[in-house]
Amino acid sequence: MRAPFRFIDFAILLFAATLVASALAALLRSERGLVVEPAILGGAPATVFRAADRDPAPAVLIAHGFAGSQQLMRSFAISLARAGFVAVTYDALGHGRNPEPLSGDVTKEEGATQALLAEMAAVSDAARALPGVDGRLALLGHSMASDIVVRRAQTDPGVEATVAVSMFSQTVDGASPRTLLILVGAWENFLAQEALRVVALAHGPDGVHDTRADPVEEAVTYGRFEDGSARRAALVDGAEHVGVLFAAEGQREAVAWLRAAFETGRDAPVEARGLTLVQLFAGLALLAWPLSRLLPTVAREPLGAGLPGARILLVAIPPAALTPLILWRAPIEILPVAVADYLAAHFLVYGALTALGLWLAGGLARPEPAPESRRSWTAFALASLAFLAFFLGAVVVPIDAFFTSFSPTELRAWVIAAMLLGTAPYFISDAWLSGGDDAPAWAAPLTKLLFLLSLAAAVALDLERLFFLIIILPLVLVFFALFGLWARWCRIATGDPAVGALGSAVAFAWSLAVTFPVLAG
Repeated sequence: MRAPFRFIDFAILLFAATLVASALAALLRSERGLVVEPAILGGAPATVFRAADRDPAPAVLIAHGFAGSQQLMRSFAISLARAGFVAVTYDALGHGRNPEPLSGDVTKEEGATQALLAEMAAVSDAARALPGVDGRLALLGHSMASDIVVRRAQTDPGVEATVAVSMFSQTVDGASPRTLLILVGAWENFLAQEALRVVALAHGPDGVHDTRADPVEEAVTYGRFEDGSARRAALVDGAEHVGVLFAAEGQREAVAWLRAAFETGRDAPVEARGLTLVQLFAGLALLAWPLSRLLPTVAREPLGAGLPGARILLVAIPPAALTPLILWRAPIEILPVAVADYLAAHFLVYGALTALGLWLAGGLARPEPAPESRRSWTAFALASLAFLAFFLGAVVVPIDAFFTSFSPTELRAWVIAAMLLGTAPYFISDAWLSGGDDAPAWAAPLTKLLFLLSLAAAVALDLERLFFLIIILPLVLVFFALFGLWARWCRIATGDPAVGALGSAVAFAWSLAVTFPVLAG
């Protein structure tokens, strides 16, 4: 019999709610004194940020990276708007709420790069013509978009300054782009070295800087703003590829660079919301613990295969080894979202092989339970709906509002449904394998690790096609940890591993379908 709601549960509920409430209050206060307006610029969904009391000012067009969205760049927009600029964010082709897919091969310069450049040209022209803009323009781009802003600045003489975040661009030379600041997380070692190399290109005889005799230093401005030769590489302490977007040091560097470039702007606090976001999502994740204890009991005796450790290994290892081989070079190009079709297929095949292994190992055959111990399907439905409601309220809504686009368009809703056909068999079979009275505590973490190793093997077998899976492996790890923890709490509360498994299947399908770009056929 499940223990009643305890004092510790009330304490955790109060603590988590306090974390969430204070983080939300700070995030909602961040736009006070600003005018924030949605717009369509150059055909792309955009948002314009400006101070309510400013005269005409330069526009700063802010572009996100691969699998990002305009919400991801909101800290830069708020910081720049507070400093007196007109900041504009937008969803690139195929990303966020942009209804147009990204055309062209994303791995080739003449493919998607040209489509993104054409879009940026249209959006930047529209941004320059906005009310309150004095006609001057700067560009700021992260990751994939760092290359796009560099290329655009090299071909548009009206771009007076460029900020490239986590930059790698093969087109940078000693003369262009003008007035270039490169921001890199200190943990991005390769990109940090590239940033220093790019600064050195512009400062030496014939554009060659002898870095051995006179090393380029980070956080030092070389050249002059007056003739556009100014360059600077700034490493943001304690930041990596995503954290660099939220760190106060990076925000201050970008604002100071553009104020110097345009000789305008004002002192204002920057929007460093990284720790606030961590607090918000930590509080929301923690809320699941006490709330899970309110779920109805689905089965009085814990359900699951109940296999001993050795038999769990015999069932768990073959799918990890066989799935990449079965899908190697399989023509899986059905879904319009990047890598979604392969992921759905990997989940489906892996889950089917796990179910087959359970059947062969006797993990699906259980003695008929007593009537009072049978699963209550009404309780199962209520518990599953509660998990889904919590996912929507604690994950989808806050991520979409404060981090990155997480609300599906109509097309992405169909992709979620298609991916669910793969994630549901996997999570349900995996939860059953690691569930039951006799299952060891290490079973669930081990099966998730094997799945990650299986994905890594798939990438190694077909790197060209599955390169973008490398990007999401850390994301999958985070999701396994978070949703796995929630699923465990649900299993303890309800007695049925299928409740958390079904919830995890929906959460994974949703998260992956709304994150990656929609590609043209």
